[in-house]
Amino acid sequence: MPEQTITISLAQIDIHLGDRDANLAQAHRLVEEAARRRSHLILLPELWTTGYDLERAEQLAEPCPGGPTATTLSAWARRYGLWIAGSYLIRGEAGPFNGAPLFGPQGQVLGPYGKIHRFGLMQEDRWLQAGDEPGLYSLPWGDTGLAICYDLRFPELFRAYAVAGARLILLPSEWPHPRLHHWRTLLQARAIENQCFIAAVNRVGSDRANRFCGHSMLVDPWGEIVVEAGEQPLLLTAEIDLAQADEIRSRIPVFADRRPACYRGLA
Repeated sequence: MPEQTITISLAQIDIHLGDRDANLAQAHRLVEEAARRRSHLILLPELWTTGYDLERAEQLAEPCPGGPTATTLSAWARRYGLWIAGSYLIRGEAGPFNGAPLFGPQGQVLGPYGKIHRFGLMQEDRWLQAGDEPGLYSLPWGDTGLAICYDLRFPELFRAYAVAGARLILLPSEWPHPRLHHWRTLLQARAIENQCFIAAVNRVGSDRANRFCGHSMLVDPWGEIVVEAGEQPLLLTAEIDLAQADEIRSRIPVFADRRPACYRGLA
């Protein structure tokens, strides 16, 4: 029987543009603190090692597994006995992409999930390759989905994860102002419609073109916010009981009542 109650830490940070060493140093402090809090998982933001320094994506992208960041995170996961997730620039066969691997306490590396939906307003479609496979992984507490930032606006990906059995979806992000209302509303909507937990971490601070809105949060399958940050750097930690997803799905059997054959032709 998978573990039902887990503790998740969300690392809401400002990101030093293009400075992997500085970003690794602050991440290390937060991983240590997450372990002290007995977290099972720490989630870092989108592109947390570099930020949106996409003009240098070819230079900054790394192999995974085997690159310096992957090697470091694998070592941390083993040393501190927790899972580590978050996205960074990864070198693929066709070019760099925005990828989110999962590093486990036995030294395992799962994924990486490659961001399927590139955000043209921040020129991802110019500098990065798109992912083309969902990221659903079997973790000690059960199946868990991965999405990245702009993916949040595509409910079909989240529905696919939920139908496949995910009770938890992880979302690293760099979501900017002035769209804070969208961020909060869409996170709750994805949780409600898929009757699952959403763990979403967003960065704070600014880069050359954007000011980011923070408000990292955990949302439960009823759409209630378990815990939410403001717009300052912090490590947000909360415990969740994944059995709540099973209870809500049995109470309101949305998935059993779906009739996809009736509307598949519209897609």
